[in-house]
Amino acid sequence: MAAYDLEEQEQLAEIKAWWKQYGERLVHVITVIALLVFAWQGWNWYQRNQVGQASVVYGALQQAVQAKDTQRIKAASGELLEKFSGTPYAVLGALNSAKAMIEEGDAQTAKAQLLWAAEHGKEELRDLARLRAAAVLLDEKAYDQAIAQLNGASSTSFEIRFQDMRGDILAAQGKKTEAVSAFQTVLSKLGELEKSARSDGVGTEWQGESNAILRDLIGQKIDALGGGK
Repeated sequence: MAAYDLEEQEQLAEIKAWWKQYGERLVHVITVIALLVFAWQGWNWYQRNQVGQASVVYGALQQAVQAKDTQRIKAASGELLEKFSGTPYAVLGALNSAKAMIEEGDAQTAKAQLLWAAEHGKEELRDLARLRAAAVLLDEKAYDQAIAQLNGASSTSFEIRFQDMRGDILAAQGKKTEAVSAFQTVLSKLGELEKSARSDGVGTEWQGESNAILRDLIGQKIDALGGGK
């Protein structure tokens, strides 16, 4: 029994020595981990709460758009950008608000909304905002700014639309050769897209008809420019 007591005392002494050397550090590490867990949970709750509130404001924006209530549209869109800019609803709200403002003849507000969405949106939504912003800038004859919106599309589909818009801008500047080159790029990209769709077996009759209409429109634009001559 005495041997066991001695052994236990030695183990206790070792534990005490270890705790004296490492205990404070261990408590610190555990505290940091606990704080990180709480912070992560708090951040997730905040994000969910933000998204939930933003969805309510976005719903109010959609109702205002349907009612063509300009003041309510601006108020709801402004609230989304000011309070919920980190949520997808802010970009969606900016796009919807801009479309409504264009229909109401307020191109300046629409442009501001679209440029914000082009800067803060992701992938397809960003590209859609850039495309629409380029169209507004084209109407303003701000050609260089419009062209600057059309670099680096996220997909072949948007690259086709970007090149089509680029051709329109160049044509408006009287740069026929460059415009025709952009339109020919559209035709080339359309061919690539259709080939890929056939290879993947995802092509649809509707897509084929849509591409045929676009191909015909691009051909008319090239003819109107005299083939760039």
